[in-house]
Amino acid sequence: MHESTWIGRSLAGFREFDLLSRTFSGRMPSSKHHPSDCEKWPQHAQEEASPADTNSLAESTSTEDTEELQQIVTQASRQSVPSLARKTTTIGTNATSDPRYEVDFEDENDRMNPKNWSLRYKGMGIAFLSWNTLVIVLYSTSYTSGVADIAAEFGTSSTIVTLGLTLYLIGLAVGSMFMAPLSEVYGRKPVSVGCLFVFMVLIIPCARAESVATLIVVRFIGAFFGSVMISTAPGMVSDLVNDEERALAMSIWSIGPVNGPVLGPIIGGFVTQYLGWLWMDWIALMLSGVALVFSLIMKETYGPIILQKKAARMRKETGDPYWSRYDQKASLGEILKVNLGRPFVMAVTEPICIFWNIYIAIVYGILYLCFTAYPIVFRDIRGWSLGLSGLAFLGIGIGCLITIACEPFIRRMINNHAIDPETGKVPPEAMVSIVCISAILIPAGELWFAWTCAPASIHWIVPILAGVPFGAGNTGVFIYASNYLSYSYGVYAASAMAGNSVIRSILGGVLPLVGTYLYAGIGPNWSGTLLGLLEVAIIPIPIVFYKYGYKIRRKSALIVRMQEDKKRLEGKRLRLQQRLEARANAEATEKEKMEV
Repeated sequence: MHESTWIGRSLAGFREFDLLSRTFSGRMPSSKHHPSDCEKWPQHAQEEASPADTNSLAESTSTEDTEELQQIVTQASRQSVPSLARKTTTIGTNATSDPRYEVDFEDENDRMNPKNWSLRYKGMGIAFLSWNTLVIVLYSTSYTSGVADIAAEFGTSSTIVTLGLTLYLIGLAVGSMFMAPLSEVYGRKPVSVGCLFVFMVLIIPCARAESVATLIVVRFIGAFFGSVMISTAPGMVSDLVNDEERALAMSIWSIGPVNGPVLGPIIGGFVTQYLGWLWMDWIALMLSGVALVFSLIMKETYGPIILQKKAARMRKETGDPYWSRYDQKASLGEILKVNLGRPFVMAVTEPICIFWNIYIAIVYGILYLCFTAYPIVFRDIRGWSLGLSGLAFLGIGIGCLITIACEPFIRRMINNHAIDPETGKVPPEAMVSIVCISAILIPAGELWFAWTCAPASIHWIVPILAGVPFGAGNTGVFIYASNYLSYSYGVYAASAMAGNSVIRSILGGVLPLVGTYLYAGIGPNWSGTLLGLLEVAIIPIPIVFYKYGYKIRRKSALIVRMQEDKKRLEGKRLRLQQRLEARANAEATEKEKMEV
């Protein structure tokens, strides 16, 4: 959470600064420490810093606004008067709120700031994160290649064994809601290293499981810890790059998680065919071991944790009460309460979340149903081997890569939209234009596949090529629909995405359970047609938001409050700049008089 500090030339000026500082940080001055100060502050200042306002204001600060404000106030804080008395805070360290001891990045080129690391190191870090996320997602779908063998070995039905996929996806969703706040409290690196180690260890009991129940439960627990990459990797990518580079960096990172579901059946098919289903676990253990090494190599990327460690090191080296603006923050319990509660509240009260959750969940669910449908079509109907049937997913994989490779072109399409006069940037609906195109590609690919997958007399390349528009559309929806939610809800984006993740993972886990019965009941042609028509039926959702999204956002109480808080912050920043300029002018005038 970001704080600001400002210093005046007198004690009264410092009190005004202290109120402003606590306003930006979401904290009110404690009467316990300064019982008489509250009476001396102006009444309008006290009203301006009411608890409701300060809390929402602190949460609604964008990255660009906050960093600009921090630069202003940090420069001012370093001009403090030597005789200024120290003011003790309630931080559980030796820290004070004396601006002379505030620890921050030295300047915009400070190499300690992850955004200023070398391009080579940032590229390596993004590649590591993409690999780590790939391993977690690949392990989910590689399991489907061994469903028949697992069912035969444990004497149970394929439906029961498929629960291993269902609960794995649910474990990823549930775990993400815990891992994100943990990484903000303890740092990205220790949480990712610890969770990846547990994930790796839990693969061993999966390979040694003596019952299907053990296998399913352990996979769920493993996914809970493996979700650390799903929830923290996007944040780590954002830690490394500036706003202008974020879209490209996220597209490069997404190569791993987007293609993980496709590579899973391909690798799993050949491994299961020639080595047995147990070997997929051992190979996943090796891959996760590499991911763990990559996490150990990477440095901490979360700015607040870096500054906290810097302040602690300087306190130890000098004995002076150095502090950072991130030392005092909400407890882990409070953070978890918000992270676990707000996503579900937003999922049922925010129209944007309601409709986008429905849309993305259906798209995601049908994508995962393909991992049941493709083996039926290519293995049962066309007689392909277990390994070769996995290669049928290459069409979807190529479609995913095409969308990612088109990122520069897509970015130009988005930036060609009219600028929003209120923000000076293109509106979030600009991203929905890509979702509208993707929404057409998905059912086109699905219906193409539905009527060329059978009979077997139709050449095998035709249904595989149907996966290209299907994969391209799915990738466009996941990337740009997620961006729309993020840009629409700003600081509440994590909650919006968490709710969406839970709902889509549940549907993505449930649909594969019914896929076998659906294809057996009405055949592959009509099953694919039914799914394709369902995807056609939801096309209006992105179209409506592209055309009327601005009006819908203005009716959201949460978004309106966030925008009001942002305007309030901008007003405070402007007043702060004016005070600093006035003080600088006064000092310059005084200096000129002394020289005369």
